Amino acid sequence: MLRYLYADELHKFPVLAEGMFRDRADQFKTRLGWDVKVNEDGEERDQYDDLNPLYVIWEEADGSHGGSMRVLPTTGPVMVNDIFGHLTGGSPICSPRIWEVTRFCLSRTASAHTAGAIMLSGGEMMEGFGLTHIAGVFDARMIRIYRMIGSSPVVLGAEGTGRDRISVGLWPYSADDCNRVAARAGIPRELSRLWFNTAFGNGMRHRFALSA
Repeated sequence: MLRYLYADELHKFPVLAEGMFRDRADQFKTRLGWDVKVNEDGEERDQYDDLNPLYVIWEEADGSHGGSMRVLPTTGPVMVNDIFGHLTGGSPICSPRIWEVTRFCLSRTASAHTAGAIMLSGGEMMEGFGLTHIAGVFDARMIRIYRMIGSSPVVLGAEGTGRDRISVGLWPYSADDCNRVAARAGIPRELSRLWFNTAFGNGMRHRFALSA
């Protein structure tokens, strides 16, 4: 199932949280060779994890971490502006209706529908919170994954070549994309909405300010 958890709620799910940060270290440091910091507990964390972001986490049937991503509003500090702003032509992405997703991570043992489920959560957030776009930074390997899932971004800028190519992109809201991603992930939209509503209630409340 999908869980939507803010950083200050992770202590309620210690096994899930520990698995997420360790799988991030495994994916970004060990497998991809990125220049990221891994702490003494084998966890990958950075300064954006200190901003009480929202995490979308796929919890496997045994309670373990299958995959996840991190969400922050672009009205505050975000990677697309702070680190990769030169890829957007020098114009910061800053809108209460655009949120950034980063640290898209899959465990080595993730089930087949995990990536699609996590991507589907982006559509649920856009639909539920009235967002116009999701912004993200992604590497070359993700292009194929996004295409397979059924939701590809509009690339704003990129740098590097081959597997080291890094891009910044925007996903516009599309009901058709949401339904296509759900179908390919094998997850009924009704179930996806149930997970979303369980986290935020029918009032669709969240903690991120809606004004810049």
